[in-house]
Amino acid sequence: MKKDIHPKYFEHSKVVCACGATYDFGSTKEEIHIEICGNCHPFYTGNEKTLDTAGRVEKFRARKALGATKTPKKTTKKTAK
Repeated sequence: MKKDIHPKYFEHSKVVCACGATYDFGSTKEEIHIEICGNCHPFYTGNEKTLDTAGRVEKFRARKALGATKTPKKTTKKTAK
């Protein structure tokens, strides 16, 4: 194999979650920041957590509220003579 082509490997790189949990893994990066981990993931905790990207959640909730206020129109089928 060629020498000096592989990145440096850190045996104890620090992984930090947005919830504050820290982990110690081996990686090619010395420090990694993540948004969600096993301590705060909804699948494991059973709690709902929404990650809002560019206000998409608020836009969806606004559309949903607007749709709930509207009453559906009754349509009548015209018969052909």
